[in-house]
Amino acid sequence: MTEFVLYGGKGGVGKTTVAAATGLKLAGAGRETLVVSTDPAHSLGDAVETELGGDPTEIRDELWGVEVDPGAGADRYRALFESLAADFADAGIRLDDDALTELFTAGVVPGSDELAALEGVATYLEEDRWDRVVFDTAPTGHTLRLLDLPAVMDRGVATALDLRDQVRRKVDAARTAMFGPLGARRREGADEFAETRERMERVRDALRDPARTEFRVVTIPQTMAVRESERLVARLREFAVPVTTLVVNRVVEDDCDCERCRGKRAVQAEALATLGESLPDLDLWTVPDEPGEVTGLGALEAVGTHLPVEG
Repeated sequence: MTEFVLYGGKGGVGKTTVAAATGLKLAGAGRETLVVSTDPAHSLGDAVETELGGDPTEIRDELWGVEVDPGAGADRYRALFESLAADFADAGIRLDDDALTELFTAGVVPGSDELAALEGVATYLEEDRWDRVVFDTAPTGHTLRLLDLPAVMDRGVATALDLRDQVRRKVDAARTAMFGPLGARRREGADEFAETRERMERVRDALRDPARTEFRVVTIPQTMAVRESERLVARLREFAVPVTTLVVNRVVEDDCDCERCRGKRAVQAEALATLGESLPDLDLWTVPDEPGEVTGLGALEAVGTHLPVEG
């Protein structure tokens, strides 16, 4: 078991259920485990029947949960551009709120959901408090934008950093010309832009490190879901993210022999066969279909029996 497990896939396939069940099983094996929801439509708290927020909350012994604050990422990165605006002010260039917002969205990237998710991933990848961290990610499109965001952020921050350094050099040159060598401003403290670039690099490296991270794709045995899962695996491999497992949820295992049930089982068997043929190098786990919603620790423990998660 690696330190970080990310569950992703099409919306509505049961990622939250599987992520929560995994966290519960790890906690039961004595691993201090945090389950992180980066989905803007959080449902982790409902699954574990515990009120969760932007800070880790204890669900039971060894198990914690957190739903990433949608504003967390935007606040951090907007602060960078507010510091850039302060350097502009030193040079006599005043930015009003509209101009700052335009600079922020152009220099970073629009999409507060992905920024919040990135902030959540970065925060809990860097903390050493937990033995295991399980991520319940947003549906496929959000997840792929999240994985691309460190590179996008790096380019945006690099551009802003270059612009800031140009402004600072001009300000220092003007102050030196007026006041002599001692006129150049001494700037103490950490360089937020450089720290941000290093942070993004650490996130990118961690997500690509098979010794620390594995990505598990959750799907259901239906043709459209299978095709999306195949595309997701291909894109994850383009990002060099280590994909290890397919978790096929809602597999019908009842003994009903009516025509409808036989037809459904035939469709599911074909979907499972397709996955086995198209992605033969991935482990394939199946979780049986459960009537109604899977909520509460008891129901999640039942799901966990079908997840061969080592403690």
